[in-house]
Amino acid sequence: MTLLPKWLSFLKGKEVVVANAIIAILTIGGQQLFSFFTFSCPCHVGQNLIYGLAFLGVPALILLIVGYALNNQTWRLVTGKRSPLQEKTAPNRLLQCKLICFVLCGITGRALVAPVTWLAVTLINGSYYVCAMSEYVSVYYYGADPNVTADERRRILAAFPCSQLVPPELTRARDEVILLLRYQSQVAGWLLIAVVVITVFLSYCLASCFSPLSFLHFRYWSNYVHNEQELFDEATDQHSRLYAMQHVRKFFGFVPGSENVKEIRIPSLREWQAISGLAFLERVDEEHYDYSLLHDWALKEPVNGKYLKTDEDPVIRTHL
Repeated sequence: MTLLPKWLSFLKGKEVVVANAIIAILTIGGQQLFSFFTFSCPCHVGQNLIYGLAFLGVPALILLIVGYALNNQTWRLVTGKRSPLQEKTAPNRLLQCKLICFVLCGITGRALVAPVTWLAVTLINGSYYVCAMSEYVSVYYYGADPNVTADERRRILAAFPCSQLVPPELTRARDEVILLLRYQSQVAGWLLIAVVVITVFLSYCLASCFSPLSFLHFRYWSNYVHNEQELFDEATDQHSRLYAMQHVRKFFGFVPGSENVKEIRIPSLREWQAISGLAFLERVDEEHYDYSLLHDWALKEPVNGKYLKTDEDPVIRTHL
């Protein structure tokens, strides 16, 4: 039990590293399952390259888009940028462009974790690359018949990823071609990992060198931003709940969780119609919006209507 606080203390401030590690592990597991259950090379001329590159690139592209979409900074960067109010209060254009580039680089770095992991793992595995590139390998060095036509040679090479389609006399050539392609794929995978690791390390070094804060001051600033965001989220939840409570109370005469409710309000048919349906954000004045139809109704309608005491018989009450 004494190790747990130490681990928690060690991991504090390293949430980004832990999150990236979890994303990479999940991507590796997903890639293995994806390859096992779905990948089956067509072993046909003209189809191998498209099929292999599709399995190599399309999931990486999807993971990249998902990485952008799941990052709150992406939406913080783009939300409301075309608002007239935003354009009026925009700071210096050059400073704004620098800030956008800085934030975008951070977002991209986080978003690239999963797709780069996918590409590296698939290249080290080699199956997709072997399927995609098999028909473009020269077989003259492996004892193949030099008299076959180019089309026939490509047809034979395209069948190499499927051992059951290869003639017995080409088994040795097929094995050596597969080894060559796996060698190329795995070297490319490890080179990709090396380039990414070096780039990330140098990026962190440069960012630290040009930081205006010292090491301890930077740690303090990171903790401050993290704690501020947590407190802001809690306050946002509580504030919106209390604000919504006012509008719900005006419509129903009470709010959920209230004790000793003496009476309730009976909304009219017109009021039910007013808060039903769909609506866009409606600007009330220069600084405020209506967030919903209920919000709009609560701001415009006076406090009146039909009320019913909870300790009275509703049948008798409606006839009074």
